[in-house]
Amino acid sequence: MKRTRTLALLAMAAMATTTALMGPVEAYTGAASTAAAKTVAQKATQTGKTTGTAKAGAAVRYAWVRSCEKGDFSVPCGAWTLTLRNGRTVKLSDAVVYPRDTTGVDKESSAPIAVSGDGSRLVYFRKSDGKLVWRNASGGGAHSLPGASAKPPKGLGMSQVDPWLSPDGDTVVIDYGDATGKCPTLVVHLGSGDIVRLPGRDTVQGFSPDGRKILLAHGTEENTTEFTVYGTDGEAGESREVPQVVSNNSPVALANDGVTVAVVITPSAGKHRLRQYDLSTDAVSPAIDLGMPSTEIPYRIDWDDDNRLTLWRLHTDRDGTPTRAIASRVDPSTGGLRTIDSFPMRTKIFIWWLPGE
Repeated sequence: MKRTRTLALLAMAAMATTTALMGPVEAYTGAASTAAAKTVAQKATQTGKTTGTAKAGAAVRYAWVRSCEKGDFSVPCGAWTLTLRNGRTVKLSDAVVYPRDTTGVDKESSAPIAVSGDGSRLVYFRKSDGKLVWRNASGGGAHSLPGASAKPPKGLGMSQVDPWLSPDGDTVVIDYGDATGKCPTLVVHLGSGDIVRLPGRDTVQGFSPDGRKILLAHGTEENTTEFTVYGTDGEAGESREVPQVVSNNSPVALANDGVTVAVVITPSAGKHRLRQYDLSTDAVSPAIDLGMPSTEIPYRIDWDDDNRLTLWRLHTDRDGTPTRAIASRVDPSTGGLRTIDSFPMRTKIFIWWLPGE
């Protein structure tokens, strides 16, 4: 079932605690950044395979649509636009802005888009034929997704489609917002064109940093939350009803081991905290205070292939409007943060997406 665009700034306050212990992540090293901030390994299509490299400057920092006033509320206007790491802005003129649904075109909301964790690749609906396509941020043509994955299932519109790209952009996961959860979640391998089906009742939470595992969640009949890990080949991994301190907080991130989940705790008062949860043992680590100022909100957290964590947070103004995005390496033993990327957010934006969303 499709996620909603509820920001981490609206994360629920933790209402439960636990004292079970688990092994901590590797010691803080201060080395290179995670997938969201590391050097881009750019892909290009050649004879059915995704290969090659590209300039890091072509990577997407964020994708956004401008906001315009319509009476007493705002609507999207203009084209999808990419702000790149080299400072350039590029208009994605062939991307659908206003989603087409079963009743027509909705000009008060925006069509979905996804950016790979390394910023190298995008997925969006194409204006000319209404198909989901992928393209490289560095340029080149757009390529339709294979078969039925390129169009919403019968009875659904564009706004009920939620695509996710793996950190390297090689795999697309498509989560559908059907009320029954019967539409399977699709895992599309762009190189081979193979499509794998996962249970549609689950909501995608994100990829592991190597792009081989997917964390999903669903609510149970007893009002608890179950996390399940699947491989991109469709093989089921760990699955467990998680404690409230995990289910009631966000953001979360899955490590490459397929069992360790990082979660940022937003308490009713005091500092934001970092915990780690082990799906294989149901153990929760002690909470570590994060060194964040009160003007910042935790937004995303990501592992990298070396078991390091990067926290994306938003600096906000007095009205709560995000004005800057900041990525920091997290010291898991102290909660200390070392900035590895920071950039201002444009004003008058209707909606925006960071790499990995």
